[in-house]
Amino acid sequence: MRRSMGRIVNQRPASVLGNEEQTLYEALCRNDVTVSEKDISKLYCYYKRDRPYLVYAPIKVEIKRFNPLAVLLKEVISDEEIKVMKELAIPRLARATVHDYSSGQLVHDTHRVSKSAWLEGWEHEVADRLNKRIDMMTNLEMSTAEDLQVQNYGVGGHYIAHFDHLRKDDSESFKSFGTGNRIATVLFYMTEPTYGGGTVFTEVKSVVPPTKNDALFWYNLMKTGDGDPRTRHGACPVLLGVKWVTNKWIHERGNEFRRRCGLKMSDGERFIGDLGFGPEPRHAPNMSPDLSKDIFNTI
Repeated sequence: MRRSMGRIVNQRPASVLGNEEQTLYEALCRNDVTVSEKDISKLYCYYKRDRPYLVYAPIKVEIKRFNPLAVLLKEVISDEEIKVMKELAIPRLARATVHDYSSGQLVHDTHRVSKSAWLEGWEHEVADRLNKRIDMMTNLEMSTAEDLQVQNYGVGGHYIAHFDHLRKDDSESFKSFGTGNRIATVLFYMTEPTYGGGTVFTEVKSVVPPTKNDALFWYNLMKTGDGDPRTRHGACPVLLGVKWVTNKWIHERGNEFRRRCGLKMSDGERFIGDLGFGPEPRHAPNMSPDLSKDIFNTI
């Protein structure tokens, strides 16, 4: 039977061959790109206590990268919440789509192999709770953010390098929302595949492995309002196991004072909620300068 099959041709598509970004994406997913010890030595962890509630229940933050800032918020979704999110999503999972810039339509593409479902806050107390927690985690406005998106990646599931924000040549996609561009992304890791499934940033050559119960956060836009090309990222193929994530895309509207504009491209955050004044959390407790007043107003 083997002889009758003839020669098996398993040639890689032309879009992949000779594509430097794809080659880098694959190398990052294999952990073949080393990070200098000098860069690693600048990273640190801290307790986020800049909201009244967080004084009593601080969030553990691990800075994964500067320029642009990306942080891992530790243990911010429980196993019970993960179970509920999966149960809500499974009946409505459908093949994920990508935005076709030429037609303006959502289409299926081999660049993104996963299933997804959208959940609104009012559908379940867990979804509502996560939205409120994201507010605490990011200091950003939730009323103009998109719904929670639950995604499932089976073996081979992946998403090659892409941007979450809209580019200048595609200003129409979010026009009906009236909320501006995607200013930031929150990505909850709800499972931990045995092999694969990491998040890679191709422009800055960094890798974040999926760690269950944690959430990755980064800003998609620079403080000038322009898209940050350094946020180009992808989801590595799952080699063994299953990957579940929930993401939240936060938009510009309502964040005029929560994330203030900058005049220079070099203006950037040193930590979550950095408004340009006050010490870094590595040098002092991460507390609001008006903390006593904030606590009094919440009593």
